[in-house]
Order: sequence, then C-alpha cells, then structure tokens
Amino acid sequence: MNEGERAEIEAAIGHRFERPELLERALTHRSYRALDASSDHNEQLEFLGDAVLGLLLGEFLVRQFPAWNEGSLSKTRAKLASAPSLSAASKRLDIGRFLRIGPGEEKTGGREKRTLLANAYEALVAAIYLDGGLEAAAGFVRRSLVDPAFVRPPESFAASDHKSALQEWLQARGMRLAAYRVVAETGPEHAKTFLVEVEAGGRALARSEGMTKKEAEQAAAARALERLRQEAQTETLARG
Repeated sequence: MNEGERAEIEAAIGHRFERPELLERALTHRSYRALDASSDHNEQLEFLGDAVLGLLLGEFLVRQFPAWNEGSLSKTRAKLASAPSLSAASKRLDIGRFLRIGPGEEKTGGREKRTLLANAYEALVAAIYLDGGLEAAAGFVRRSLVDPAFVRPPESFAASDHKSALQEWLQARGMRLAAYRVVAETGPEHAKTFLVEVEAGGRALARSEGMTKKEAEQAAAARALERLRQEAQTETLARG
C-alpha cells in the first residue's frame, strides 16, 4: 500500500494510523499469500475485532436505550454486527477497493464478497483499537456503522426476525409451524449460494437465496409472510 492509498483510506475511516502496518494487515486477506508468502493476513485481527465490536455495540445500546430488555438489546446488537450490516458499512467506505487479495479471489469478485467485506470491517475495528485505543475504535464504529443504521427507527432493530414473525402469524391462526428445506446449492465451496423453500399448511409458500442457509431462510420467511398477509387481505375484501 503506497502513501496515497493509505491517506485515502485513513480519510475514509477517520483515523490516522501511528502504526500503518496494522492498517495494511487489516486489509490483507489470507489469499494474498499467493502473491506474497511473507504477508500477515487479517484473521487474528478479525477475531479481536469481533470481540471489540460486541463490547462497543453493547455499551452503546445499554446507554442509548436503558428501558430495553435483554432480548431487545441482543437482537439489535446481532443485527448491527451481522455480515450484511458490516459488509454494507465496508461498501460505504469503499473498503473493497483497498483489499489485498489473491488472484483467485480477484477473479471471483472477492472485492464485492459479503464475507470478505464483513471480515475486513471487523479487522479494521481491531486495528484501530490496537493503534488508537478503545475511544478511537468507538468513534469509528459510531460513524461508520451505528449512525447510518439508526437513520431508521430503533424499534425496528428489536423487532422479531422474519422466521419468528412467520411462526407467530401461523400459530395465531392455528396452523402448523413452517418447515424449511434447501432446494439447491450453487457456487464454489468458499462462496456458496443457498436456495431455500419454506412450506406451511401443506404447500410451498416462497423461495429465496442467501449466502448462508440462515440468510436464505430469513428471506424466504419474509416473502412467505408477505404472501400470506396479501392472501388474507384479499379474502377479507372478498367477504366484505
């Protein structure tokens, strides 16, 4: 990483590194060893960043929402720290452009991969923490992740997830619980896409894709719930 690139990414994240090697390491994926076997990759920083991020988000939520119960706090922290949330933060900072990745990842669109971007964000949190302390890391997380997320109402984070919402809807009407099954898996082992179908009441309700089974199930549940609500509304109008 040259000085110009370092200055650009430091300006984007809002932190000037006293130890620039930490920044370089945070942005280095293990696949980069194919080009430079001596380079340090970001997996250990990712591990540390996950812990630091959990602490910072937990403290923010407890301070900001003192009336919330543990369940609401946990759900909100999980959503903020999820791969989709962290990768979106990385994209806003244009982190993908600065990642050091190997030829294989370059060919398969590694700079846009959700997992790589989310992991790089966690590694950046750790790098800033090691370089500037907890206050510097907290400022970065607040600017890049928390503030953009809370543009929408905070209560939306504490709401039930789509799978839970679907089950609650079905149970309220005396219907059997939904069942999920993987219809197909595509893509290479390190970047699979899962197609999941959700069934309830003896029929398939919806299908959806995701980078993980859990993500695909959530998306399928959201589509199924939307379909069921629309059907219920149509029946109500027909009776009226």
